[in-house]
Amino acid sequence: MTDNIELDIASMTIEELTANIKSMSAPAFRAKQIYGWIHQKLISDVDEMTNIPVSLREKLRTNFRRISQVTRLISKEDGTNKFLFRLYDGNVIESVLMKYKHGNSVCISSQVGCRMGCRFCASTIGGLVRNLSAGEMLSQIYSIQKITGERVSNVVVMGTGEPLDNYENLIRFIRLLNSEQGLNISQRNITVSSCGLVPEIKKLADEKLSITFALSLHASDDAARKKLMPIANQYTIEECLDACDYYFEKTGRRVTFEYSLVMGENDSSEHAARLAGLIKGKNCHVNLIPVNPIKEREYCRSSEDSIEKFKYILEKNQINVTIRRSMGRDIDAACGQLRRKYEEVKNSL
Repeated sequence: MTDNIELDIASMTIEELTANIKSMSAPAFRAKQIYGWIHQKLISDVDEMTNIPVSLREKLRTNFRRISQVTRLISKEDGTNKFLFRLYDGNVIESVLMKYKHGNSVCISSQVGCRMGCRFCASTIGGLVRNLSAGEMLSQIYSIQKITGERVSNVVVMGTGEPLDNYENLIRFIRLLNSEQGLNISQRNITVSSCGLVPEIKKLADEKLSITFALSLHASDDAARKKLMPIANQYTIEECLDACDYYFEKTGRRVTFEYSLVMGENDSSEHAARLAGLIKGKNCHVNLIPVNPIKEREYCRSSEDSIEKFKYILEKNQINVTIRRSMGRDIDAACGQLRRKYEEVKNSL
């Protein structure tokens, strides 16, 4: 389901773009100009390329997958911005801008929809529509930076979709985002999250990037994980943790374990003790995520007492742990919620 990058000039390296421009009988220097317009000036339309001849712009038009803003919601609680963007083919995706003291972080989508089926996530309802190209992933960041006028310093690939299910486009995206000819965002400021595609985690490790890898673990035994995440029927927790060990061995980068706390499902003291037993001694960090309820599921957010007890048990076992601060709760900032509402309204018309 990988999209053909030849159709998307925003997904091309400078070398690929140069070859593409030459094939249009245009001089090679135009490629550097066009690349700069896309990746430095962050244009959203080829007509903004004012120093490019109109005839060449017309040839580029069908190869530039522009995205446009449909909706922007701003949280009154913490300033979080949630965006709904329309793609060139009419599909819509979500992106979130979160403001922290250490800088602005953007959470982007890697697919339209998702086929992983995690029970507590709205993104997967309706399944996978298609992969995003590297350019479409970049365009979310570019658009947010241009709309807000604020520099993005951290990028999290944790929105709609399973990034490792769109592997080639993901790697291309990371390298373009990290390029000195683009936004030049450090790989150390890029986080990629996966529900646990074991072969792809190992493949990612072999790329020897400096990004942070986060595994969506969400349970401390296989039976509980299977109830929450269908991927657990394919790969055991032991296999996932072995892949994470391999990632650390190859990159020297500690792994983050994402753990969504669901009331009565995975948030007891016994669950915490079992998790501690699984990961104690590993060079890792646990990110506890009080789950955001969605109307299509019956899952509820854990109590504050349960969350704090869970954290205490992990800390008692010398495990580095934080509780993710809920951002944008007043604007449905959890993955997939805004897109889901938009599709429901559109389908009812």
